[in-house]
Amino acid sequence: MNIRPHTIIHFFFLMALAIGLCISNFTITTATAGTAAPNLQGYGLKIFRVESGLYPFVHVYIRTFDQHMDPLLNLNAMNIGLMVKGRVYDPGKKQYLIQPMRKRGEAVRSVLVIDTSKTMKGVPFEAALRAAARFIDAKRPQDQIAIIALDDNSEGYTIVSNFERDYGALGRRLADLHATGEKTRLYDGLAAAMELTAGSGPGSDTIGEGDYIVSSSIIVLSDGKDEDSAISRSDLMTRISTMKLPIPIFSLAFSRIGNKYLRNLQALSKNTFGKYYRIDQKYSNITRSVEDIQNILQSDYVLTFRAYVSIDGEKHPLKVGIEYPTGSGKMRYDSAAFEAIEPPPLTQILAAQEKLNQALPDLNGKSPYMINPYTTGDKSLALSR
Repeated sequence: MNIRPHTIIHFFFLMALAIGLCISNFTITTATAGTAAPNLQGYGLKIFRVESGLYPFVHVYIRTFDQHMDPLLNLNAMNIGLMVKGRVYDPGKKQYLIQPMRKRGEAVRSVLVIDTSKTMKGVPFEAALRAAARFIDAKRPQDQIAIIALDDNSEGYTIVSNFERDYGALGRRLADLHATGEKTRLYDGLAAAMELTAGSGPGSDTIGEGDYIVSSSIIVLSDGKDEDSAISRSDLMTRISTMKLPIPIFSLAFSRIGNKYLRNLQALSKNTFGKYYRIDQKYSNITRSVEDIQNILQSDYVLTFRAYVSIDGEKHPLKVGIEYPTGSGKMRYDSAAFEAIEPPPLTQILAAQEKLNQALPDLNGKSPYMINPYTTGDKSLALSR
């Protein structure tokens, strides 16, 4: 059997993926993509993960956004163009499908970074805690949340809760927070959140639904004022720029002490493909803001396709394009790569592959690609006019 070497951890990794996918519904949706708003200037997409653990079935995780950094809604296979090794998949052969994350079993992780300094005391801090509680309530059961408090600890922060699924446990951690800090080491706390998410990849000690983590994000609730962080804003930006894919930072910015500090949060969100929310004194809007963040996280898309590249253990290029709205002729692309590997024949992996095989049946020797007669050399296939 031609299996590329795997560690035991990677076996667990694949099994978690298989379990997560077994509970997913692979029905192909037929909804039409939403009509663009009149002021739509453009949109984009970012491939943030590719998983070949169930090869020949490949999963491509995609975040979409319009000019307001809101997700594109109701995408279906007719919005998608798929290219593998320079050849375009024929959508009529139904060898790929797309689903929103909210309907699937994979989990996402988020870190709540909460400013507990005295400058947040009173109504702003109470609003921040309500917002954090609402964010927790709106998560899916498999999703995990950690909480970091920006406080007077020697490091400038305290990890109040590591990644946790339990709603009640997270709520109790929030209840322990009070706005008593003398200063806010904002950048140190955000750097800690980045490190926490970087070390929170898939492959935990237990295997089950929700153990396969596909994305991480940071939600910061602060007035944006940094005081005496060990790292500077430019240092933090440099760390962000060196990441293969930045962890999105969603900022809930409170303007109680002055607008000049809010630019710090705005820049962090912009440079990480996150989103910036200015709260001002309209604290009643904060609940809507955190619900919007949850909607963004759950509106990522997963493109699943059946690959026809022989197993060789190598990486192969792919491109995903999105046309939005349907029939607009406007297409945006992003590129990535997948591995042509043979997964171990574990029971859970085979079960997940069988489910995918039913959704994307083998073409039995037929090509999944469109044919261009001018590149095949057979001009007789060209359309006559």
